Amino acid sequence: MLKTAQFYVGQVVQHTKFDYRGVVVDVDANYCGTDEWYEQVARSRPPKEQPWYYVLVHRGEQTTYVAERHLEPDDEGGPIDHPLVNERFGQFLNGRYELKGRLQ
Repeated sequence: MLKTAQFYVGQVVQHTKFDYRGVVVDVDANYCGTDEWYEQVARSRPPKEQPWYYVLVHRGEQTTYVAERHLEPDDEGGPIDHPLVNERFGQFLNGRYELKGRLQ
């Protein structure tokens, strides 16, 4: 059974385990990585059958792949400092990013 994603593209989130902020740039309905990556990196064994998110990390240059259970909505409310933010998104309004090229 597929679960509806709790977070959306452009939403600023907080990683609950590693305490970093970021913005969601894509969502997979369930885990789409390799078994090798999961075994090496996902040590807490989050569920593969729940949504996973690609997140641009604030004050970094990396993109992470995060299980939904490790994310929560960001309560800081500020924009994300990442070199790819301006490539992917337009304005930052009301605590979220607008998709670039979105019709108004």
